[in-house]
This record gives sequence, structure tokens and C-alpha cells, in this order.
Amino acid sequence: MPINSFENYPMTWKPSIEKTDKPIYQALAGQLEQDILNGVLLPGTKLPPQRELADYLDLNLSTISKAFKVCELKGLLSATVGSGTFVSYDALSNAYLLEDTKPKHLIEMGATLPDNASFEPLMLQLKSMLQETDYEKWFGYGRGGESHWQRDAAVKLIRRGGLETTADHILFANGGQNAIAAALASLCKPGERIGVDQHTYPGLKTAAAMLSVQLVPIKTENYEMSPASFEYACKNDNIKGIYLIPDYHNPTASFMSVENRKMIAAIAKKYNQFIIEDASYHLLNKDPLPAVASFAPEQVIYIASLSKIFAPGLRLAYAAVPRQFKEPISKALYNLNVSVSPLLAELAARTIVSNQFEVLIESHQQQTILRNQLVNRNLADFTCLGAETGIFRWLLLPGKITGAEFEALAKQQGVQVFAAERFVVGNSCPERAVRVSVCAAETLEELERGLIILKRLLTGLT
Repeated sequence: MPINSFENYPMTWKPSIEKTDKPIYQALAGQLEQDILNGVLLPGTKLPPQRELADYLDLNLSTISKAFKVCELKGLLSATVGSGTFVSYDALSNAYLLEDTKPKHLIEMGATLPDNASFEPLMLQLKSMLQETDYEKWFGYGRGGESHWQRDAAVKLIRRGGLETTADHILFANGGQNAIAAALASLCKPGERIGVDQHTYPGLKTAAAMLSVQLVPIKTENYEMSPASFEYACKNDNIKGIYLIPDYHNPTASFMSVENRKMIAAIAKKYNQFIIEDASYHLLNKDPLPAVASFAPEQVIYIASLSKIFAPGLRLAYAAVPRQFKEPISKALYNLNVSVSPLLAELAARTIVSNQFEVLIESHQQQTILRNQLVNRNLADFTCLGAETGIFRWLLLPGKITGAEFEALAKQQGVQVFAAERFVVGNSCPERAVRVSVCAAETLEELERGLIILKRLLTGLT
């Protein structure tokens, strides 16, 4: 079809490319990426149908498809069966939340950190270890086959969270993010797809982008993944599995009901889907709910990170892995890490076996409850979702301001919070909300100063 027949035709994108640039699909993908980054195409924009664009540019349909696929793998586009292809709402957002240096003159209420006043059991345990005559063994390479009792400690911790497992299912990782990356690398090939909540953990987004794994947003109801939508995705979206945070969901601070856990597990078994269950926050709850893994033990990779329940500097996570996945995930962890730190693995195991971890968790809970009481008092006039033992809250914004706009406004006034746009997936529309960390501020006084600033900004929007 001649190009001039499109002069008055409504198309959301009318690219102009030099066809001497080879390969053409890469030139077209580059133009599409630049138009997204430069704001020519805004998040949420529906692109012309591929066949229509091929006619407009007088190119083969396969050229358009390959260009779209390149941008889709970069997270710039989101394709939905029956709906079309859209510019992702998170195409321009920054999912890397932890900066190299702490922002100066900002009250930190963005990063999800536990309080820093509850580390004494770890300090005492570490001092004891370093006074032993053979302390040098903590500074060598760790070997997985030598850590039977450490795996027993992992089983004890995971059982405390409500999941029965055995030592032969346990793998060690350098933190939850490391375990997630290893699971994705071993279970997904580049271009394959997994389902996630419409807002999800940014670390998953960055790991998936690095591995060219596509994230498919699955609709939520009352901040829980909809079992019906999960089943629809199994049938229609060609997903291989899903990623879940059932407890203190990051960023919305919600909990998945036990009924939905059972239904999600049943659907995973029915369609042979794997589930990556991120249990980073599970033990913050005084009475932990049953893990999804307890209803589908052969489908679920259960990841218990210690950074939120013990200390962020303790870069260690335990993964309870079904036998069918253990070998590939173990190899992925070896390729990523070679080994975990013997010092950290031993420190964690001793803290667990001695039951000092109970003191640590209880202390964190007490501090978190005090901080959430401050949040509730200062933000009583606004909708701030979350539990009293959660280390972050999901603040819904009044008026018409977006999360990104409020994040920038708060930063100008000296407070760091993170907008919904940083967490949204694909063509899901971000909520007008921000995640507010409760425990990242160094003191209660600093937290209250930050809350007073947020309250003043929110009041000005009503």
C-alpha cells in the first residue's frame, strides 16, 4: 500500500526509518526505543497493529514482529492476547531502588529495611565465633556438602514460617535477590514468560530484564492475585510459572488469603506451573499463614531471605526446592556464586539453632509496631495500607497527583519515598500511590519528621 494513503489515517506511531540501515528490524526497534525514551510515545499508548504498520512502512510483517520482540524483551512493550501491544507503563521507571550512596539531606523512607536497633544477638554471636581458635575457616570457600547442620538450621527457620521441608531440599543463596535470579536463569529461557502481580518487587523486574524473561501482569482483586486470572494466563498467555509474595506483598503490603493460596496452588498443579514464593517478610507476622508451598510442594520454590527478618547485611537466603528443580537451580547458584560465605552461613545457623533468632525477630516486631503507631497517628486522615508488624506501607494519594509526581515532590521537601510507577508491570496502569518505608529512618524522631512532611504535602492535595 502506498505511504501517502496514510496521510490522514489515525495511527499512534508513524515512524520514519532509513531502509538502507541493516538489519531493518533493528533500525525500527531503535527508533521505537528512542521514541519511548524521548516521550514521543507515552506509557500506555497502544501501538498500531503490526500488519497495519507493515503496510505503512512497506515492510514484511516479520520485520515488524522482530522489532516489536526486541523492545518487548527490553521491557519497553507489553503485548496482551486479544488486546494488542502497548508501551509499558514501567518503560521509563527506575526499578533500581538502592542507590550506591545514601542520598544526603534526605530522610530515608524508601528502602525496605528493618530497624537497626535489634542486631545485638548477631553481634554477640559473631564475637563468639571470631574468638574461636580456628576462626580462619570462616574466611575460606564454603562447600555445600559440608553444611548438613546448617541445612538443618534452615529447615528449622522455614518450619517456623509454617512450611514443613527436609534438609535434602535446601539450597543456599547470597540473599533473596540472588535466589530469584538463579531460579529464573535455570527455569526460563530468554523470551519465555512468567506471571506476576500488576505491581511487584523491582528486584524481580531487574533480574528478569537481565535474563530476557518477560513478565506478564496478572490481574489482582483486593490486592491479591486473582486465581481466575492466573488460570486464564495459564491457558492463553503461554506462561511457565508465577512469582508471588503472599505475605506483606511488596509494594502493596497486602496478604494473600489462605483460600486463594490453596486455589493458586491447585491451578499450578493442574497446569504444571512453577511458583517462586518469595517469603522475605513471612516471619514478620506474629502468626505466619501457611505457605503456598505447603499446598503444592512439588511446584513451589520457597525462598526465605534473612535480610528483612535478621539484618540486611546478612546476605543469605535459604531456598526449599522441589526435587525436579533442585539440580538446575543448584547449578545456576554455583555459576552465579561458586559458594556462599561460610562466615554468614555459620552466623545464621548458630543464631537459629540457639533460638536467638526468636529474640531478634521479636525485637524487630516491637520496634516495627512502635514505628507503625507513629505512621497511624500522623497519617490517620489518609489511606495507608499495611499491618502493624510490616516494615513498609502503601499510601494511596488524594487528588489527582501521580505516584511519580508525589515522589518528586516529597524528595524536594527532604523525604525519599517510592512511586507505584517503579513497581508496575507491563501495560498495567500504576496506582496513584507510593511505598513508604517504616523502619529505614534511623530513629523514631527522624521517622516522625518525615511523616510530618508527608502529612503536610498530602493535606495540601486535598
